[in-house]
Amino acid sequence: MIEVDRLVKIFQDGSRGPIKAVHEVSFEVRPGEIFGLLGPNGAGKTTCLRLLSTLLQPTGGTARVAGHDIRTEPDQVRRNIGFLSGDMGLYHRLTPREVVTFFGRLHRWPDRQLRDRVEEIFALLKIHDFADRKIEKLSSGMRQRVAIARTLVHQPPILILDEPTFGLDVPTARLIEEFILGARKTGKCILFSTHVMEEAEYLCDRIAVISAGEIRSMGTMPELRARTGKQRLREIFLDLLGISPVSEGGRV
Repeated sequence: MIEVDRLVKIFQDGSRGPIKAVHEVSFEVRPGEIFGLLGPNGAGKTTCLRLLSTLLQPTGGTARVAGHDIRTEPDQVRRNIGFLSGDMGLYHRLTPREVVTFFGRLHRWPDRQLRDRVEEIFALLKIHDFADRKIEKLSSGMRQRVAIARTLVHQPPILILDEPTFGLDVPTARLIEEFILGARKTGKCILFSTHVMEEAEYLCDRIAVISAGEIRSMGTMPELRARTGKQRLREIFLDLLGISPVSEGGRV
């Protein structure tokens, strides 16, 4: 469903010159699979997701999403993905029902079918209690649920999620994690980035660790454990980045 082939993105900075945000990154994500992209701040995770969502044009390489080239067929790519960005992209003076309905209409769903779809998503994400309150009055967790509903409304086969549980309390994060697992059961292809090691270890079928725009390692948890000799994903992550863990009894 997602095939990334030596993808490159270079930004031009007036003072620092060219910056390689993504450098010859290659991986694939299959139907019914959750693929996690892990890395420190500035590693290239968000840039990679934005390239695959056609929000950015690659400098080199390419990718195919649902069989469509991100360079030459961006419209077809967008029809087949649900993209959740870090800024949510919600209209604060509208209600969740108005926002999600608006995005459904952008995808040309008939009104009656769309109403049923909105009710289905709101039940899944437990939005009904605040469905008709203005977005500006909602908590961050409520807004994130609305953002995910907007991402899902057109039933895309591929989900690209940029830190979907960032800043959420434990119950709300758990609800979104369960939603992601449920989406995998329906055969959706799911690519997401996160900083939460426990979340990635719990959800992901395969994981790629990216740093300075390059993938350091990729595989299942058993494969990553065998490769590094470490057991917990946090330890694996630090080992792949060449960072020594804090020793017991160490001083700050």
